[in-house]
Amino acid sequence: MVPVYNEADNILPLAKEVAKAVAEAVNSYELVFIDDGSTDSTWLKIREAHEVNRCVRGVRHLTNAGQSAALWTGLQSTGSALIGTLDGDLQNNPADLPKLLKELEQVDFVCGVRTKRQDAPLRRISSQVARAARRWVLGVDFADTGCALRVFKREIVGNVLPFHGMHRFLPILVHSSGYRTREVPISHRPRIAGVSKYGIGNRLFRGILDLFAVAWYQKRRMKPIEIETLGDQPNPTEPPTSPSRR
Repeated sequence: MVPVYNEADNILPLAKEVAKAVAEAVNSYELVFIDDGSTDSTWLKIREAHEVNRCVRGVRHLTNAGQSAALWTGLQSTGSALIGTLDGDLQNNPADLPKLLKELEQVDFVCGVRTKRQDAPLRRISSQVARAARRWVLGVDFADTGCALRVFKREIVGNVLPFHGMHRFLPILVHSSGYRTREVPISHRPRIAGVSKYGIGNRLFRGILDLFAVAWYQKRRMKPIEIETLGDQPNPTEPPTSPSRR
């Protein structure tokens, strides 16, 4: 699935690259574009991609709600057992998807780590600052939680609390829920069309504010508890039996 906002020029090339990348890795797939209220022709390009390849689907927010909301909409719009995500700006290389899918044979969640990042120096510096802050506040270190190229098993979705900013912390939330996670180096490409939607204000500063909210949640969330039972346990798939009347 691919959350997008004003990425009209990247839709068709990305759909073509994904189809080529997964052709030999999986028997079937669906590519879901989530248009987060774009004001350009992104939705028309998604419709065009669907006409070319029926594996492409589209979901559209009627107003812009943010990347986390688009990601959550996408998760609710598919029932696939295995899920992959990537950015819509073509900086993630879909050719890396089979490598990440292979790792799911051993773990539950695989996230990419962008090597030789093709971003402006300010974005790279802000990512380094954010990583240090996460390590200090949360006590866990992931090299690149901002990388959108990820694959994971659907079962983890039920253990993730949706909130604005969720997309930045997804690997940490999954890890703290007890699932097996792994980071894998991937390639990174320069943007060739469209413009970045993130700057230091809505990336670094907002991310740090979200960090403290996640720290509070991690401290207050209920962890799995070992229990001992006595007596027959009800089957949650069957309704309780009504007591007989005499």
